[in-house]
Amino acid sequence: MSKLSRLRRALPALVIAGALSLGAQGSYASATHGAFSLLTQDHVPTAVRYGQAVSTQTLDATRQLKLGLVLPLRNETELDGLIGQLYDPSSPLYHHYLSSKEFTARFEPSQADYQKVVVWAKANNLKITATTANRHIVDVQGSVNDINRALHVTMRQYQHPTENRKFFAPDREPTLDLGVQLLHINGLDNYVRPFNHMRHRPASQQGMVARASGGSGPSGNFLPSDIRAAYYGSGSLDGTGVTAAIFSYDGYQTSDLSGYYTATGATDPGVPVNNVLVNGYSGACTNPSTGASSSCSDGEQILDIANLAGMAPGLTQILFYEGTSAGDILNQMASDNKASVITSSWGGGDFGSSDDSIYKEFQAQGQTFVNASGDAGSYTTSNWAAPSLDPYITDVGATDLTTSGPGGSWVSETAWSDSSGGFLSSAGYAIPSYQQLAGVINSSNGGSTQYRNDPDIALEGNFDNPTYSNGQLETGVGGTSYAAPRLAGVIALANQQAAADGKGNIGFLNTALYNFGTGSNYHSYFHDITSGSNGGFNAVAGYDLVTGWGSPVGPAFISALVGTK
Repeated sequence: MSKLSRLRRALPALVIAGALSLGAQGSYASATHGAFSLLTQDHVPTAVRYGQAVSTQTLDATRQLKLGLVLPLRNETELDGLIGQLYDPSSPLYHHYLSSKEFTARFEPSQADYQKVVVWAKANNLKITATTANRHIVDVQGSVNDINRALHVTMRQYQHPTENRKFFAPDREPTLDLGVQLLHINGLDNYVRPFNHMRHRPASQQGMVARASGGSGPSGNFLPSDIRAAYYGSGSLDGTGVTAAIFSYDGYQTSDLSGYYTATGATDPGVPVNNVLVNGYSGACTNPSTGASSSCSDGEQILDIANLAGMAPGLTQILFYEGTSAGDILNQMASDNKASVITSSWGGGDFGSSDDSIYKEFQAQGQTFVNASGDAGSYTTSNWAAPSLDPYITDVGATDLTTSGPGGSWVSETAWSDSSGGFLSSAGYAIPSYQQLAGVINSSNGGSTQYRNDPDIALEGNFDNPTYSNGQLETGVGGTSYAAPRLAGVIALANQQAAADGKGNIGFLNTALYNFGTGSNYHSYFHDITSGSNGGFNAVAGYDLVTGWGSPVGPAFISALVGTK
C-alpha cells in the first residue's frame, strides 16, 4: 500500500444514528447509547483497514493530540441551488455573493448545536483551543486516554508499510454520544505527511541549462516578470485593490524572501505579506513533509509569494495562512473572507472530502481556490494526493513555455512531462456537470465519463525557475507549485477589472473555464497545447488530461471572465 493510499476519500456516507450495537468492537464501544457515527467514514487509514500496516502498540495514553470537530452544513440542497444561480449568467443572482456572516446564518450549524459540541468536548476533558466565527469547527486538545473514551476508539501506533516511520491512527471509526451529528474529526491520524509540489531538476538533467531564449533570471530561469509578460503582456492591470491568499502547511523565513529578490535580480514589487497563524501555529519553518524540523526548507513558500506578487504586483496584500490542519486553514480563509483568490501548492496531511463544505463556502462568497495538481505524471493510486481531483476547486497542471526572449512574449508551449492529471475511481468523485458538456471528454483525450478528470488549466512549471531556501539560491526548479500561484495572479487581475466594471469577483472558475473551452471562441481565450505527454495521457487539441484546456491568453481570458454576463 502506497503512502498516499490514505487519501482515498469516499464521499460522505449516510448518517447512521440511534443506538449502535458496538459490543463486539471493544471496551470503549460497549458503553455507547444512542451514539452517532460520523458522516465521513475515512478516519481509519486504508493500510490499517486492510491489514498492510501492523500495529506495534497502543499509543501512549498521556500523549496530547489536537483534533478538529467538524460540523456539517445545514440546508445543503438549498446551498447547491444557490451556487448554481451565482454562476449562471442568466440568473439575477449572478455573481451576487454572500458575506461570511450571511453564509453562516443560512448554511452553517445553529449556535445551539455548535454550543452542544463545545459542552460535550469540555465534559469529556477535551480542552477547547479555538472556536470559529462561522461555527464550522471546534478545535480541541486532549490526552489519548480521554480521546479513546470520548470517541469509543483505541488509538494505536502502526508501522508504516512503505516508509521507515511509525504513525498513529484509531483502530475503528469513531462514534460519539453527542446528540449532534458531526461531519468529520481532523487530526485522528498522521499516516500521510503534508508535502508540497515543488520539484528540483533530476540528477540526470543537472548538466542542462535553461534555453537561451528563456527567462531573464540566473541561468536563463524565468522570473515572475517574464511569466507576467508571456501570459499578460504590458497591460495596466496589476491587482490593485485585490487581496490574495496562500495556503501553507509551513512557515518561512522573511530573510529568504528578500534573499530571493537580491539573488535573482527580480524586482520586489513591495506587496505586503501578512502572516495568519492558524490555531496556535508558531510560524516556524518546520519541514512537515519530512518531519525534520531542525532545519528550514522554505523554497515552496518563497516561490508562492514571489510568483503571485510578480503576476499581480499591485496587490493590496498577500495573506499567508499557516497551520498544521488543512481544515483549520481553509476554514479560517472562508470565515475571514478577505481574499478573493487563494492558491495552494500542497497535498497530503488531512486534506479530504470533508473540506468540500468549505470549498462550497468559497464558491458562495466569490472566492477562487486554485490548486497545484501534482508533479508525478498521470495519476495512479500511489502518486495522487487530495485535494487534487476535488470537483469544487480548480486544479492547475504545468507546461514547458518558450518565449521570444527574456521578458518577451509567448511563443509556444508543450505539456510538461511530470504534470499530474487523469482520473481515479478511488478518489471518490463522480464526473462534475461542467465536464459533462459536449466536447469535453472524447476518445482523443481518453478522459473518463464517470469520474472527475484533471487538470482544468495549466501554466509554465518546467525545471527553468528559481527559488530561494534557507539562505541559498536554487535554480532549475519546477512543479505545478509554480503554475498555481501564477494562475492566482491572473485571477487577481481579473478581479481588479471586475471591480472597476462594477461587477462581482470571478469566484469559482471551472464553470467559466468549461463554457469557454466548449465555446466558439476557445482559441481566443486559451493557448491550446497539443504536444507532450505525462506518461498516461497525451496533450491533444482541446481539453486533455495533461494541460486541461491549455494556458490562458491573458488579456482575452480576463475580459471573457469579467464579461461573462
